[in-house]
Amino acid sequence: MATVADPKHLEGDSFRARVQRIGGYMAGMIMPNIAAFIAWGLITALFIPKGWLPNAELAKLVGPMITMLLPILIGYTGGRLVHGQRGAVVGAIATVGVVVGTDVPMFLGAMIIGPLTALILRVFDGYVQERVKAGFEMLVDNFSAGIIGGGMAVAGLKGIGPVVEQLTKAAGHGVDWLVSHHVLPLVSIIVEPAKVLFLNNAINHGVLAPLAVQEATQKGKSVLFMIETNPGPGLGILTAYLLFGPRTLRATVPGAMIIHFLGGIHEIYFPYILMKPKLILAAIAGGMAGVGTAMVTGAGLIATPAPGSIFAYLAETPKGGYVPVLLAVIVAAGVSFVVGSLLLGFGRGEPEEVEADEAAAGTAVPAARPASTTPATPVAHRTTSEA
Repeated sequence: MATVADPKHLEGDSFRARVQRIGGYMAGMIMPNIAAFIAWGLITALFIPKGWLPNAELAKLVGPMITMLLPILIGYTGGRLVHGQRGAVVGAIATVGVVVGTDVPMFLGAMIIGPLTALILRVFDGYVQERVKAGFEMLVDNFSAGIIGGGMAVAGLKGIGPVVEQLTKAAGHGVDWLVSHHVLPLVSIIVEPAKVLFLNNAINHGVLAPLAVQEATQKGKSVLFMIETNPGPGLGILTAYLLFGPRTLRATVPGAMIIHFLGGIHEIYFPYILMKPKLILAAIAGGMAGVGTAMVTGAGLIATPAPGSIFAYLAETPKGGYVPVLLAVIVAAGVSFVVGSLLLGFGRGEPEEVEADEAAAGTAVPAARPASTTPATPVAHRTTSEA
């Protein structure tokens, strides 16, 4: 069976095949690190000031993990997919460049610069492989990786990092325009994809929350507090994954559902969408349905629910407004579940899709994979690809 590290098994040059290959690479960078996302989600849900067990000292883990650890893991894994262990090392080095100097989690930057740096190193290695004199291999290997990794870290700091920040601001301006033109359900077209790229805090606190506060001071509540924070779309997608997702991945879903819906840490379900990017349509549909329901029923919150758990939702609901608020959450969850189930083919996808999903899930949950019957083969000193 092909592995997630080899999405090229999805043959063909059609648009669909290309999208599947891209999704395979994205899944290959995200899903092997799902345990780190769960660890961060648990720590966040428990120890932040509004968590279950507030602890200022332990809450110091939250920021460095989301801004440093997780992006570096993604860059490391992406580099490894392209060029083995050497690619992993330079991918991690380069990723540090995009995460330094910003509070925005650079997951998108890591998914770009990690594989790109490993690809540059792979091309270099292929060029010099037959040209290095005997005895100088280690010297060339170490210095080439150090120079390329360091150079790309500088490029990430000066180039890719600022570009991602500009994308964040552009998404914020887009949301602001849609809100000002009173087409709120369409806001989900921008908000949901931005959330999956871990721009949710920038969208919510940078754009929606200031507008919502202004409206709440005048009307006593605001539907804008419910756009990004609604836990319904994520719950629906996770439920669809639980019933119809890759079998070896289903065991991780119940814990993610608890962290997401009860703990309010929405980031926990983003990797599941990144694994199958077409599920963003389910998130958009659920988000639009939730916003539309809130508008029709007159739902609104009095402040930002942080974190966005169902308990925080209820705590920020004005007196007499529980039914409309809960209805918006339920409708959003139901719509995203139905659309997500359809996109997952109710567990009966195309054979090559099922193979790719099972491979990606198997990488994330090694215990679910059968033990190899062949002994491990040492990796060559300078490998050009990772099988």
